[in-house]
Amino acid sequence: MAISTFILAFLTAFAVTYYVIPSIIRIATEKGLTDEPGERRSHSISTPSLGGIGIFAGVLFSVIAWIPYQLFGGLQYILCSCIVVFLIGVKDDIIPSRPLKKLLGQIFAAGILVYAADVRLTSLYGIFGIGEIPLVASYILSVFTIIVIINAFNLIDGVNGLTGVISIVAASGFGSWFFFADHAEYTILSSALIGSTVAFLKYNWTPAKIFMGDTGSLLLGLLMSVLTIKFIEFHLEVPVGEMHYMPAGPAAAIGALIVPLFDTLRVFITRLARGRSPLQPDRNHIHHLLIDLGLNHVQTTLVLGSIAILFVGLAVALQSFGNLISVAMMIGLALIGSMALSIQVKRRKESLARKASQLQPFEKKEPLTA
Repeated sequence: MAISTFILAFLTAFAVTYYVIPSIIRIATEKGLTDEPGERRSHSISTPSLGGIGIFAGVLFSVIAWIPYQLFGGLQYILCSCIVVFLIGVKDDIIPSRPLKKLLGQIFAAGILVYAADVRLTSLYGIFGIGEIPLVASYILSVFTIIVIINAFNLIDGVNGLTGVISIVAASGFGSWFFFADHAEYTILSSALIGSTVAFLKYNWTPAKIFMGDTGSLLLGLLMSVLTIKFIEFHLEVPVGEMHYMPAGPAAAIGALIVPLFDTLRVFITRLARGRSPLQPDRNHIHHLLIDLGLNHVQTTLVLGSIAILFVGLAVALQSFGNLISVAMMIGLALIGSMALSIQVKRRKESLARKASQLQPFEKKEPLTA
């Protein structure tokens, strides 16, 4: 397929999202469909939170327009799962849903992908000595993987532009590989996702005029799970020695998603260690720590976006070490970095507390009376 098709897919998604977002901002503002400031929020004014509708419109229109159905037999089921998470997100952005309801909806969407669209993992690539896995185990592992990626992208959506930038970095990596591997359908899907997200960032960059909300973060997470699983599975078909062959494909996929995946793992483990529910929200995400360190939204997004790019390069460079060692090295590096960040944040808070105590005026003593 000509490269012009991929460019057109990008431009179509960009144009649709760019055009519809201003109308969404106006309607959301008039109807009071906004995200209000709060203790765990990083913004100080009411901001519309339905930007994911624009992303959904851009991706959907572009994919339907440019992907030939005869080339992409499972497209209808992927779109069905997108609609499911889109409806979950819209409902939650307007009237917050209970976590269990959201999870059940995500499992339903993941089930459509795994069972109907055949978006599933069939092998562990020799990790722990396991190769091909049984069908039932494949279904369970694939649904679990999709749920983890969806919620990982949902959880990092706490700073202007962050989820969008991470999505663009990962989709660019996957899309480039799909292009060289001659998988046009997933190259178009990647191009549409990138185009729509780039357009959204025009309105989400600080000072943000709109947030993507759960509508956007859940949708991006779902689409990234599709690209991730297909990226991993297609490596089973690539002959050794081909230019796009990667001996540690799963490690490369984890490297592309290391920022949201590691942050989710780190936060869940921290909450459990403190005797709290892993689903209980807090301000302990990496982007919160960077904000506490004194960075603003733009700086935080650029730092984490740069880290995401570096880990993509690192994942490619570590291919010769195999999946297990490559993943262990990346997680170890991420762990060292997060620990160093936590220490710096703690020191900064202690320093600010000392300065604040030194600036407090001495209490005036009452004069002694006879």
